[in-house]
Amino acid sequence: MGRFHRHDDGHDHHHGDDHSHHHHHHEPTAAHDHGDHSGYVTGTERVVVLERIFEENDQTAAANRRDFDDAGLAAVNLMSSPGAGKTTVLRETLSHLQGRLAVGVVEGDIETSIDADRLSGFGAAISLINTANGFGGECHLDAPMVRSALPRLPLAELDLLIIENVGNLVCPAEFDVGAHANAMVYSVTEGEEKPLKYPVMFRSADLVIVNKVDLIPHLDYDLSLFYANLNTVHPGVSVIETSARTGLGVDQWCEWLTDLHRDTHATAVG
Repeated sequence: MGRFHRHDDGHDHHHGDDHSHHHHHHEPTAAHDHGDHSGYVTGTERVVVLERIFEENDQTAAANRRDFDDAGLAAVNLMSSPGAGKTTVLRETLSHLQGRLAVGVVEGDIETSIDADRLSGFGAAISLINTANGFGGECHLDAPMVRSALPRLPLAELDLLIIENVGNLVCPAEFDVGAHANAMVYSVTEGEEKPLKYPVMFRSADLVIVNKVDLIPHLDYDLSLFYANLNTVHPGVSVIETSARTGLGVDQWCEWLTDLHRDTHATAVG
């Protein structure tokens, strides 16, 4: 099965199975900031198919959200590129929240249980999804994938569900999985320009975790330039600076999660 992309110009595009297509850069142009899609030839029949795929995904996402609300838990979709430190941040999160909130994790990866294994031992219920097993090796989680993982979790006993999406700066942002909020982990080692090159991901985030800030003194990196670029694509988005290695900012992130649980639970009960 090929890869399907929904861009924020409102169009759906289909790409072939070659995974290199996922690294296309949507550079801003004078007319708009969605890049040049003139090379795509998309027939009406294909558009209809794509619309049905996304409609089905959104319906399943709504069903996931209803189940989360019925269970009284808050669900967060945690996204990042590979190597940004998402799993390390999550590991520190589970350590800090142990005994405070009952946490479940949907762990998404194309192959292996490496990340799921790293998260064990902190009292969290973990449900692993390898997208290579029956899901076409997709570089993202979608709502049906997440739904397939839910029967392996004790939803009624959880306060918080963290969905660790597959590492990718494009595809995960394009699929609603039913979470109440989207958070992304961005590493300073990725460069200041990433919000401009991957605006869909940064626009989809309710919170941007700026990770590995302890490395800034050792890098040729301009944090103020990154913030200017971030403000260009998503003005006013919440930001927390962290170092998963030193623990900097993890308490603030855990407080954000605790507040989300409180607010989500109050809304569901109300």
